[in-house]
Amino acid sequence: MRPASGQRQAGGDERLAESAFTVDLLNPGQVFACLGVLEAAEILQGDASAAFDWTGREVVFRVAAGDDEPPAERIMRFLEEADVVARVPRGSRNLEAWKKSWGPAPEVDEEGEPFPFPDPTSPATLPVVLRDESGNEIELDYWGDATKRDGVKFWAGAGGFPGAAITRDALGIARGKMRQHATNPFAFSGPQTISFRFDWRRDYIPLQDGFSPNRHGNVRMVGFPLVEVLAAIGLGNARPERRDRLRYRYGVLGQSDGRLLDPLFHRAALGAGGSPVPGNPYRRFAMHLDWPGQEGQARCIAHVSEEEETND
Repeated sequence: MRPASGQRQAGGDERLAESAFTVDLLNPGQVFACLGVLEAAEILQGDASAAFDWTGREVVFRVAAGDDEPPAERIMRFLEEADVVARVPRGSRNLEAWKKSWGPAPEVDEEGEPFPFPDPTSPATLPVVLRDESGNEIELDYWGDATKRDGVKFWAGAGGFPGAAITRDALGIARGKMRQHATNPFAFSGPQTISFRFDWRRDYIPLQDGFSPNRHGNVRMVGFPLVEVLAAIGLGNARPERRDRLRYRYGVLGQSDGRLLDPLFHRAALGAGGSPVPGNPYRRFAMHLDWPGQEGQARCIAHVSEEEETND
């Protein structure tokens, strides 16, 4: 039986399989993607738990789940098979506004089926379902959140290019290659014209860099599509703390005595001011954004720094 605290001793249950891979805590997209791995493991396998481990030379994210397939391998297998399905409520005008170049037409919800937020004013923020042949589903809809939580939507413009199409294109880049990168998913890269702007290794600010790839047709930006998709999943139940529209904070929970923690604690830690688990190591980071183009539209991550470490 799991301790009531939601902590589990790593390796203490033979039914649980583990995955571990390196993560750069100064890359917000990778941190969000770690939460995405945890959320996906909980949905696909159940009984998931995890911890960030910075006791060695590299920071490692460790995740366990409730069957005999390592979580990262199970998630990569799901993403390889999954279709990207946009959703609209019955009667939505967004169905008519959908462009064929964005992929298959959105799926219309049945009458009375709950929609995650009010029907958006454009197809750009329609919710998405990743669905495999067995009927397993993972939702992506953080970008349309209509609650008091910040939407953390960094992309904009691009002719109204929707989240569903960004997801479809990102998975398309990685098709056929995901399972071989299960041990190091954040290192996988490929040419990527548009992203959710979570992994700042792809982005640029023309005024600072003195160069804009958009003006050079032979230049192709290299992105990290698995980070982008997993980060989108990770923000489904968690948010960094917004300071203003160009400043955020995010936090990560470390391990204590080798114990892994339930998803609830990692969700809380992302936007917390200190460790939500007394006694567990906790680190917090400041994320600064800038405008890669016109002010008020797309934002990209420009600088990240670590704040004072907190252990209580």
